[in-house]
Amino acid sequence: MSRADTVHFRPNQAILVAAIVAFIGALPLATARWWLLWVLLVPLAVAVWAWRSGTDADARELRLRALVGQRRIPWDRVAELTADDRGRGVVRLDDGELLVLPAVRADDLPRLVSATGQQLTDSAG
Repeated sequence: MSRADTVHFRPNQAILVAAIVAFIGALPLATARWWLLWVLLVPLAVAVWAWRSGTDADARELRLRALVGQRRIPWDRVAELTADDRGRGVVRLDDGELLVLPAVRADDLPRLVSATGQQLTDSAG
């Protein structure tokens, strides 16, 4: 499967910009004393999370990416795609496990399903 066939969902990139601004703003504090250098780790971790986290989907699988690590879920393990009461995308696996899909909103579910090559069916009747 080519990279062009993959659908990507990422957090709003304004978070990355805010982390960069916070990093620059923390520089005077962090360089005032050597033991305050750890302050720079917070905006750095937020920036890496904003850059890396999210959900990728293609015809083979879902990839849930976090700050550290990722989880691959083949589509044949997916029992249901839905949204929770907060409007986040949720997947229920065949063993009953529920996982929140990072950066996927309820409005994004049709685009997520289209990555599989399937069509949505109207279950409302």
